[in-house]
Amino acid sequence: MSLSMYQVSIPVFQRTLNSLSVLLEKGAAFAEARKIDPSVLLNARLAPDMFPLVRQVQIASDTAKGAGARLANIDIPSFPDEEASFADLQARITKTLDFLNGIHATQIDGSEERTVILKTHSGEVSFTGQSYLLFFALPNFYFHVTSAYAILRHNGVEIGKLDYLGGL
Repeated sequence: MSLSMYQVSIPVFQRTLNSLSVLLEKGAAFAEARKIDPSVLLNARLAPDMFPLVRQVQIASDTAKGAGARLANIDIPSFPDEEASFADLQARITKTLDFLNGIHATQIDGSEERTVILKTHSGEVSFTGQSYLLFFALPNFYFHVTSAYAILRHNGVEIGKLDYLGGL
């Protein structure tokens, strides 16, 4: 049996966003337990030229909802990038999951050859649905979720691989 475009997109985004939510819960609990101002973690970054934790989560959210919408050929919801707390980031993840939960397999399956146009700062890039999902959306999504994990871990939050994977 072959995998469908839906199976390798929406459930993957959902599971990983749920894992990201757990990572953020642990980050918030860590800051509270150690009397650390949460903004220290929220604004932490791995390198001076990398985005901070807040932006990593925003981009992961944008990638998931953007991919779902582009593959389903529907409008991408716009979320303002105004998150300033762990609670705000959790709300953004919830909004993203709510959007993804509304996308059905019938909207995405068969999108392998659908043209997907991605607007970037340097212009438009054209993909087939399959190449967009496999070679841009999923790698970009995982990059930002992994960066969020690494920022929290680097700052001492007690998280591990199973937290990232979402349990087995």
